[in-house]
Amino acid sequence: MVLLGSTGSIGVNALIVAKKFGIEVEVLVCGNNIQLLNEQIQEHNPKVVVVGNQDAVKDVRHSNVLWGEDAILEVIEASKSELVVNALVGFLGLRPTLKALECGKKVALANKESLVAGGAFIDTAKIQPIDSEHFGLWYLLQDRAVEKMTITASGGAFRDWVIEDIHNATLEDTQRHPNWSMGQKITIDSATMVNKMFELLEARWLFGEGQYDAIIETKSLIHALIDYKDGSTTAHFANASMQLPIAYALNKNCNEKILDHVNLLEVGSLEFRKITPERYPVWEIKEDLLKNPEYGVVVNAANEASIERFIAKEIGFTDISKNIIKAYNHFKVKPKSIEDVFALDKEVRAFIHANC
Repeated sequence: MVLLGSTGSIGVNALIVAKKFGIEVEVLVCGNNIQLLNEQIQEHNPKVVVVGNQDAVKDVRHSNVLWGEDAILEVIEASKSELVVNALVGFLGLRPTLKALECGKKVALANKESLVAGGAFIDTAKIQPIDSEHFGLWYLLQDRAVEKMTITASGGAFRDWVIEDIHNATLEDTQRHPNWSMGQKITIDSATMVNKMFELLEARWLFGEGQYDAIIETKSLIHALIDYKDGSTTAHFANASMQLPIAYALNKNCNEKILDHVNLLEVGSLEFRKITPERYPVWEIKEDLLKNPEYGVVVNAANEASIERFIAKEIGFTDISKNIIKAYNHFKVKPKSIEDVFALDKEVRAFIHANC
């Protein structure tokens, strides 16, 4: 397989599963965590390695090291692997997804932004989602009439904060996730609830038009629910580990134990909460966005640009959501081609830096 984003949490778990199933790792792609990359090289012996920038090449213990975005596309095209695991973070992951599909490869997709920004121009037939929520929906789907699909959210770092205090939240505050440790951006996205809106958009592209919603489940043990038209509801329970969806993406006929079962007696009780715009302001555009999923590129670009400004301490935490809504109301344009997606992405980013 080709693994994009090998040193992130998805990548690390993908390598554990690949070793379990005896899957050869042909290519490793990572950003800046060269120490972990070198450990992965020693264990998995890839043929090619790609890093984020040229300065890092000298520190990589491998004889065939490339660098930069263009190199990622080149190694995908040159690889013999039929599977590309895309665990890159951000808009950077879109071109590799397109390249992999263009080359006829299957994509195990953890890069949310590929479908959020470019879903209208991506054939999902060769995509296997490896987000827990989409895996849960896929796992539950049967040959029955569906009324509604629901995914769950943890609620992020500020789910228990007094709403008035969130305005003063710092970058460090956003990283104190109540359930687990993730990368910086995704943890910020969890705090704003942007990540869940993105997952709803992904579900829309993956499973087609329909009713989609999200709720908070504070223990992160239920990942998805489906309401059938007959009045019944099914839920997907699993301990929080990306290894389960990754296992099915790498081996669709997975018949061995990947995780320990959830022990409901030990869990004792579950708590569910409604996602409200008062605590998560970006939620006010959710319904309109699901009706107009092509606008996803606007939301993603505004989000990424605003997070950059938040990290640079140019804006406050709550300004991230304000900027997204401002851009969403300003750019009412539906891209007509993938080239339009990339052009609109640049335009929205410039708008955020100049006007927000």
